[in-house]
Amino acid sequence: QVQLVESGGGLVQAGGSLRLSCAASGLTFSNYAMGWFRQAPGKEREFVAAISQASGITYYADSVKGRFTISRDNAKSTVYLQMNNLSPEDTAVYYCAAPGGSYNLKIGETYNYWGQGTQVTVSA
Repeated sequence: QVQLVESGGGLVQAGGSLRLSCAASGLTFSNYAMGWFRQAPGKEREFVAAISQASGITYYADSVKGRFTISRDNAKSTVYLQMNNLSPEDTAVYYCAAPGGSYNLKIGETYNYWGQGTQVTVSA
């Protein structure tokens, strides 16, 4: 059974930083690209960042480029999202996800496995 467990969310002031972690189990982690998505209240889920299996390629939404960094540690089966210079617009529940056999890393519907999410709240 595949499990993705996010942690590291919380309340931070604008301009602050947080590091999210997502620990994976039940899958051969190194075989999977991984993605982070977020959903703010009243808004649709949106792509945040993704990383290839061997960390060679990363992708970012324009809204977080230059502020967020995705990385992974295949030995620990964990993917990270370092978030710097946070703004209130970054407030959302953040989810990590692993894609299915045929996928587009920026499209959530092509992901098979999801974590339960971690809340990030940025105060002005």
